[in-house]
Amino acid sequence: MRLHRPLSLLPILLATACVTINIYFPAAAAEKAADRIIEEVWGSEPPAAPPADKEQTRLQPSWLDWLVRPAHAAEADLNVSSPAIDRLTASMRARHATLEPFYASGALGLTADGLVVLRDAAAVGVRDRNTVKKLVADENADRNALYQEIARVNGQPQWEADIRSTFARRWVDNAPPGWWYQAGGSWQQKR
Repeated sequence: MRLHRPLSLLPILLATACVTINIYFPAAAAEKAADRIIEEVWGSEPPAAPPADKEQTRLQPSWLDWLVRPAHAAEADLNVSSPAIDRLTASMRARHATLEPFYASGALGLTADGLVVLRDAAAVGVRDRNTVKKLVADENADRNALYQEIARVNGQPQWEADIRSTFARRWVDNAPPGWWYQAGGSWQQKR
């Protein structure tokens, strides 16, 4: 009789067991958020993202499914709404019209870490060099603050590197042909 008592508690134990939920970086949501921000900053329509593989495998129901309902993950979302994000986006948008000719001339390039660099100083007149350097420094300060703020608003400061990496790819993907970007440590011109 003693053996049956612990076994009779097993269904109760299984029904009340805690479920561990891993918080993962929502890459697809981050790409969509990056595209929205880039479109707002650059004022252009982002290119269509490659279709995501939506096919999911579902295991055959088990006897445990009858006892405990299986959890289904909701579509991940990334919050990009805060006064700080709005301020940073507005600052970058205001600066973009001045920076755009320098991207087009090849003087500026998009780095692999989601920033901007003066790639070819000779493409900038001597008179304008200090102004362009200041604009680049301001742009990079805003971009760094943007990546950090998105991670903070989402309560996941450890996502900052993933957010930066996602934005770095999306800046390049959204750039017009002729702009320069870093890939594998070398500069390439977008075709």
